[in-house]
Amino acid sequence: MKILIISLSGIGDALMFTPALRLLRVEMPDATIDALVMFKGAADLYKNNPNLNNVYQFDFINEGKVKSLKYLFGLRGNYDTTINVYPSNRKEYNFINFLLGADQRAGVKYLRRDFRNLGFLNNVRVTENDNHHNVKTNINLVEALLSKSFKDEPRMRIYLSDDDTKAATVFLSSKGINTNDLIIGFHPGCATLKNHIKRRWEPEKFAELGRGLIEKHNAKILLFGGADEDELKNKIKNNIDSANAFVVNADSILESAAIMNCCTVFVTNDSSQMHIAAALGLKTVAIIGPTNQHYIHPWKTDHKIVSLNLDCAPCFFYSPRPLICNRDDVKFKCIKELTADMVFDEVKQFI
Repeated sequence: MKILIISLSGIGDALMFTPALRLLRVEMPDATIDALVMFKGAADLYKNNPNLNNVYQFDFINEGKVKSLKYLFGLRGNYDTTINVYPSNRKEYNFINFLLGADQRAGVKYLRRDFRNLGFLNNVRVTENDNHHNVKTNINLVEALLSKSFKDEPRMRIYLSDDDTKAATVFLSSKGINTNDLIIGFHPGCATLKNHIKRRWEPEKFAELGRGLIEKHNAKILLFGGADEDELKNKIKNNIDSANAFVVNADSILESAAIMNCCTVFVTNDSSQMHIAAALGLKTVAIIGPTNQHYIHPWKTDHKIVSLNLDCAPCFFYSPRPLICNRDDVKFKCIKELTADMVFDEVKQFI
């Protein structure tokens, strides 16, 4: 049996399939289970996973249609089963699943825009449930494939190498931070595609929170994020204006995760870093505005959610359309009116 996991939608989504992947491997120990990803960060998070045989990365966006089709035809017919991880509600992803030609093509039946996104091309389906976490929906997909129900719902997992851990130790030492310090991690960024930048809490409020934690608890603040978020991280560090604030510029996402693993508490927007923190078992404070909390809250780790819980929320569900706000008073009020004091009150419960 050869199985291909198709995880093209993002880093956090790749992580949220790892519990289902673990269950699949336990049930099918002799199967070849491979993964196809689009983003390097997802490939890095999968590369040490013992439940996978091979990880393939192909940048469908930048390689263009002709090269993408040639690549897919090279894989066509190689797998008995293909699985579109949840969420992946795009016609391109469903077409890729169909084009690979597996006898079993698993994918979620979405409550919104399913037909127009060619969901019917999948032939093993479970119906989306707005009250289920993404991890649970992925487990349901595997249950449908195996015609079996699982009592166990494992944690998400990241597998760090010794080199990653050593790099984290070197980083902390270079900043004069030791493991006895109160280390608070911040992730002030998130994806920007489809207007998702509107899910970000303002950098000025992250800075205010950082100043309060340093003043009242002598915390060491570590600012995490990808290379595309360097300007954001440096802006917050400069606004905190303290020798206790540090920007993390790691060589890889696994090295960054190893440094994160040293944090006492992790404060984050709704982002892939939130899911990395959960996979590491960190105490996590998640700042969530328009997204459905049932889908994406930190899975199986001690966490707090800071949200206004407005009547109009959640307004963001999985579909290709950009994130919009229909309020007439304050656009994206759900995130803009969350104060630093609200987040501080949740963080201090973990200190």
